[in-house]
Amino acid sequence: MEMQYRTLGNSGLRLSVFSYGSWITFGNQVGLEEARTLMKTAYDAGVNFFDNAEVYTQGKSEEIMGQALRRLGWSRDSFCVSSKVFFGGPRPTQRGLHRKHIIEACHAALRRLQVEYLDLFFCHRPDHHTPIVETVRAMHTLVLQGKILYWGTSEWSADQIRTAYAVALEHHLTPPTMEQPEYNLFERQKMEREYLDLFRDEHLGTTVWSPLASGILTGKYNRGIPKDTRMKVEGYQWLQERLLSPEGKERIAKVRKLSKFADEVGIKMVHLALGWCLQNPNVSTVILGASKVSQLKENLKTLEILDAFTPEVMERIEGIVQTKPPLPMQFE
Repeated sequence: MEMQYRTLGNSGLRLSVFSYGSWITFGNQVGLEEARTLMKTAYDAGVNFFDNAEVYTQGKSEEIMGQALRRLGWSRDSFCVSSKVFFGGPRPTQRGLHRKHIIEACHAALRRLQVEYLDLFFCHRPDHHTPIVETVRAMHTLVLQGKILYWGTSEWSADQIRTAYAVALEHHLTPPTMEQPEYNLFERQKMEREYLDLFRDEHLGTTVWSPLASGILTGKYNRGIPKDTRMKVEGYQWLQERLLSPEGKERIAKVRKLSKFADEVGIKMVHLALGWCLQNPNVSTVILGASKVSQLKENLKTLEILDAFTPEVMERIEGIVQTKPPLPMQFE
């Protein structure tokens, strides 16, 4: 089982097709020793990108990852680490994408992660109160200072990203390199329709999150909600509410059908969901968020069955989920 690598958009940086993110696990379900073990397991398997954000457990996630990195002692040129800026705190100066918060959030992330620079730095959401030129210029400043190597966006619309490119070109600033959208068998609009022109024209890279749709696509919720799930974590009950909504129940019904098909072709459900994401060539890396070593090892075994995704298998999957967005109209 060898890790594969893909180039991140219009850069020369090659990321492992599977990366590891801490999201709500570090500081909630996962402490320092468990974090160190999880990160070492991923690194030993060839993972070279570790994702984080200022908002994850109010900064504690980055602190734990930083402590783990220090204990692991890896050569800094052998891995990439990220942070995201927007949701820093309750006060107006502590959130958003204005120059003050971007600069201070970067410095805070560097302290928490105990690194001298961030490989990737994301604008976690669009900021309708700040001119995009201010945001792009602040990111450009950090690039020139060597505090970040690449910057990008997360959950921005195609029009907002396109505007950032235009502003960067007009003012001779560093453009975004990547976007971090949600992508899985149920969330496909951005990756398969909205961003198509950006992939073609700008070679936008992507670090996609929630490939298992918050665990729904593992099949573990087919018979209810287990007690030891992240849906029980304080502050994240919205995940449970989404699962119990009419749309969530419809998704569970489709996952039951997918599970039967997965058994039929001899593929585990988790491998089917993760491997399906990698069939999209516009995916640079898929972020895994396992909170247990056994889960992480199982997720990484997907690399062994990527050849199983024949056109026939892909067609059967589409027939079950029926979530493929229509392509934009083409005019001659």
